[in-house]
Amino acid sequence: METNIQTTAQRSMERSGRRSKPSVAVFLAVWVLLIACGVLGTIWYAGQLKERLTKEISAQTSQQITAMQKDYETQLKQMQTHFNGELDQVQSKVDALNELLEFTKDNTNSKTDNSNKLFTQLSDVQKKLEELQKNMDVLK
Repeated sequence: METNIQTTAQRSMERSGRRSKPSVAVFLAVWVLLIACGVLGTIWYAGQLKERLTKEISAQTSQQITAMQKDYETQLKQMQTHFNGELDQVQSKVDALNELLEFTKDNTNSKTDNSNKLFTQLSDVQKKLEELQKNMDVLK
């Protein structure tokens, strides 16, 4: 009987040895599968996160660009109003000098040399007027 018990014990050990090998293989396969699922899940989540962040940054950028455009347009309108006011002032000065020049030209005689001074002043004002017009053109 002892031999029977020994052979039975040996058989059960052999069987358990056989069972342990497949269970180790199954265990390793499950771990590899779990690791692969974790890696794939991480890649998928990173892609989703990247896409969401890209959309958010794009929306913020477009909002900032819109705000900057509105601010720029407001500043441009203010500058145009300011330069138009200055341009009108300079134009009125030029007109007044032209009238004065015409009057002086009509009343000058050979002894007075005031007309040259007025022409010089008029040319200075004309240069300033042209400079302001160039600035307005640049702003537009």
